[in-house]
Amino acid sequence: MHVRPINTAAATIPVVVHMEDPEGLTGRDEKQMTVKAEPGLSLLEVCMQHGINIEHACGGVCACSTCHVYVEQGMEQLPEATEAEMDRVEEAPGLQINSRLSCQCLVQGRGPITIRVPAWNRNAVKEVPH
Repeated sequence: MHVRPINTAAATIPVVVHMEDPEGLTGRDEKQMTVKAEPGLSLLEVCMQHGINIEHACGGVCACSTCHVYVEQGMEQLPEATEAEMDRVEEAPGLQINSRLSCQCLVQGRGPITIRVPAWNRNAVKEVPH
């Protein structure tokens, strides 16, 4: 997945990211980051732009469930899950009513949006963005 540079003028929507394994996702020990998102980007893209390396084995095309997150606030700021997303998210461990695939959650509205990235959502040998 190619990560676009942040358009700081357009990135206005606050997204709070709680990380159960911050070291595995960012290499740092901060358990929470608040970032700004550009409307129309997926939560996966937003996180990757800010150095939060959420696993996405399929490259963010809704073909797996590795980018599974919990949306704790702001579900109404995201489009409804499609049938394809629901089929994939059901394969994720730790399924909850607020489970979503971060690759399918396009940021819209004014926010804020709060997500939790489960501790098992990481892969030590995955591609690191450059």
